[in-house]
Amino acid sequence: MLVQAIGDVLPSAVGVLLSPIPIIAVIVVLGTPAARRNGPAFAAGWVVALVVVSTIIVLVAGGADEADSAAAEGVDWFKVALGVLFLFLAFEQWRGRPRAGEEAEVPPLIAKLDGMGAGQIFGLGIALAAVNPKNLALTTAAAATIAQYGLDTGGTATALAVFVVIGSLSVVGPVVAMIVATDRVTGPLASVKTFMIEHNAAIMIVLLLVLGTKMLGQGLGAAASS
Repeated sequence: MLVQAIGDVLPSAVGVLLSPIPIIAVIVVLGTPAARRNGPAFAAGWVVALVVVSTIIVLVAGGADEADSAAAEGVDWFKVALGVLFLFLAFEQWRGRPRAGEEAEVPPLIAKLDGMGAGQIFGLGIALAAVNPKNLALTTAAAATIAQYGLDTGGTATALAVFVVIGSLSVVGPVVAMIVATDRVTGPLASVKTFMIEHNAAIMIVLLLVLGTKMLGQGLGAAASS
């Protein structure tokens, strides 16, 4: 059951992992003079938010492991709603994508990072993990899925830990790399930032299409069989 639960939350974890804006944000933070203070602050805010939100959702969705329960049915229809939402957002991303010859715009938030202190950066990490609608939806879906398996406390904690670790690699990884090998990672991180800015729309379209289709299929399948 634990392996199945982990397998079911992997797509959501990868969706959080590949979110372009947090990746761009952490790389910009690591390019500032206060990188060694603000980088860990951003990563800490991100991880804390994922842990807190996912834990709360698992507790709220208690009882979702009973197939005919109201909680289980609620989780199924929540997945259907998320699937529809993600497909709609993919369409909106496609409509708003840069046309041929147009430069991708740098998100306004990124331009403000240089003047932020550690406390603000910590709060930003929380916001991008827990307030950002896409990441909040993915975290909620992953935690609700784990709740449906009815694992014991250890199994639930393990599944949540896998989700948080995978979802945090793209934020925590650059911070650790910068602290351990600053000179060697500065250039590669700048290249990643440029790539993410230029291909933000394409990345989001693919992610939202895949996740939306998966959520919609899972939710409809489970709701139809209940």
